[in-house]
Amino acid sequence: MNSVLVVGGTSGIGREFARMRAERGDEVVITGRDAHRSDTLAKEIGAARGLALDLSRPGEIAAALADVGRVDHLVLAGVTRDDNLVDEYDIDAALNLVTLKLVGYTEVVHVLRARLHDDSAIVLFGGQAKERPYPGATTVAAVNAGMTGLMHALAVQLAPVRVNAVHPGVVGDSPYWLAKPEKVLAALRTETPTGRLATMADVADAVDFLLRNRSVNAAELSVDGGWLLG
Repeated sequence: MNSVLVVGGTSGIGREFARMRAERGDEVVITGRDAHRSDTLAKEIGAARGLALDLSRPGEIAAALADVGRVDHLVLAGVTRDDNLVDEYDIDAALNLVTLKLVGYTEVVHVLRARLHDDSAIVLFGGQAKERPYPGATTVAAVNAGMTGLMHALAVQLAPVRVNAVHPGVVGDSPYWLAKPEKVLAALRTETPTGRLATMADVADAVDFLLRNRSVNAAELSVDGGWLLG
């Protein structure tokens, strides 16, 4: 049994991964911004417990994780949507996302440093907007690309702790993409060599691989069905 902490585990892919590991019998802790929601969802998916943690408020992260013990596997999946165009630049929204992922992710690792061990592993969540930005992805693309640099820096500084990154493409059954019109999803399928969009289960399985395989380190794994080739 492993101790697993999923930061951003109350919705979407983070929740799917946490559910998978809880069903496997691991001791899973999930975090979200709201304490009641986190605790309720933890019970629903069989996780040990839920904690309130806001990555966009890094000064509060240490207190939020104060009673978390040894961590075998750490997944940093927390994200927020930022539809931001250069011509209509929203500074507050940009700062929120930059803080959440680049500073918030790093502060979580800083806080947990003494609770990691030589066989611990970390997975950072990026995304394929770094390679194929869509309109409004100004900050999203930049921050997801920043996951590469953060992964490399952490892998060097935390060695032998392994640090990898996953970059999902269009995840067809995620809450964000399910809200899109079917004609949008159909068009995306035609652009994907596999003829199907990635699923949350696909991404969760990729994260699990990165955590388990002890020879994979400082690697970036795309989960997009070859979408970038389309």
